[in-house]
Amino acid sequence: MLDALDVVGNPSSVHAEGRKARAIVEEARERVADLVGVAPSQVVFTSGATESNCAVLRARWGAILVSGIEHDSVLAPARASGCDVIEVATDASGAVRVDAIAAALDKASERNGAPALLAVQVANNETGVIQPVAAAAALARERGGFVVHTDAVQAVGRIPLMFDELGVDTLSLSAHKLGGPKGVGALILKHDFDIAPLVMGGGQERRRRAGTENVIGIAGFGAAASAAKRDLADMARLAELRDRLEREALELAPGARVIGAEAPRLPNTTCLALPGMAAETLVIRFDLAGIAISAGAACSSGKVGASTVLAAMGLPDDLARSAIRVSLGWTTTERDIDAFLAAWSAIAGGQQHRAVA
Repeated sequence: MLDALDVVGNPSSVHAEGRKARAIVEEARERVADLVGVAPSQVVFTSGATESNCAVLRARWGAILVSGIEHDSVLAPARASGCDVIEVATDASGAVRVDAIAAALDKASERNGAPALLAVQVANNETGVIQPVAAAAALARERGGFVVHTDAVQAVGRIPLMFDELGVDTLSLSAHKLGGPKGVGALILKHDFDIAPLVMGGGQERRRRAGTENVIGIAGFGAAASAAKRDLADMARLAELRDRLEREALELAPGARVIGAEAPRLPNTTCLALPGMAAETLVIRFDLAGIAISAGAACSSGKVGASTVLAAMGLPDDLARSAIRVSLGWTTTERDIDAFLAAWSAIAGGQQHRAVA
């Protein structure tokens, strides 16, 4: 990114400085494409997964099939689309039910007109629960007349992810989830599949996304994509750290609960609930201890409230309001887990003491 700052040309210009900028963009495109196993021509750079999701969800669909555990950048444009929205149920573990997907597809098949869109994320951003995307896409293909979109933001770089193996038509990514810069992402399109551009007014990105490319951010995205692919093997270490954190947290607070523990999950994510303690209080207490956690999605602009994801799972309100998300990263060590558990012990111990009193 620092090297890209010194390249002043516009990547759409044909002079030497423009060609230098174009080379940076195209090298990054190749790296992002390699991360998810597609051709560079299938990668459309955007400002992030929110824009990528909106570009797909805001197209004209006959109906949109979606579950309540999707990120708000999928749910909000779906609800604002003006078309029929068919909700797909989830099970108690936080996974979308395959039988519910089949039923929703059959219901949507009864409608005539434009193709319908099925949106199923690869993994949930709050619980880490991995979703049955490939099975959902196979069901959609069997019936015909459906487009399948997946938000892969939370999963890419944490589990192996190949676009063609998922069987979807579109996929969204964000650089910052890979350790790259904020404010840049990508929309991956299936070969011979296209959508109307959300941003118009120029020929950039094969006329799929107008506006001069964010060369510096794209350079960082490409570097992060390569690093994420290289470090996939390290996810086994993070899974061990995550398991230790959960195991010892439950020993320290037997009344606590790991949300989604019975389902396949990402190796770096845990959703812990401590009944009787509000999530916003936990966030503040951990912050004071020097530990950054979250409650709900980080995209809620600092608001902390009941999680729509946990509500869609059917969890009791008091349990949902006490849930926090703890994410591990490439730099997380045993000492970091020790620090979390020390803070958890102090917080949970005080909470238990008040309950007994």
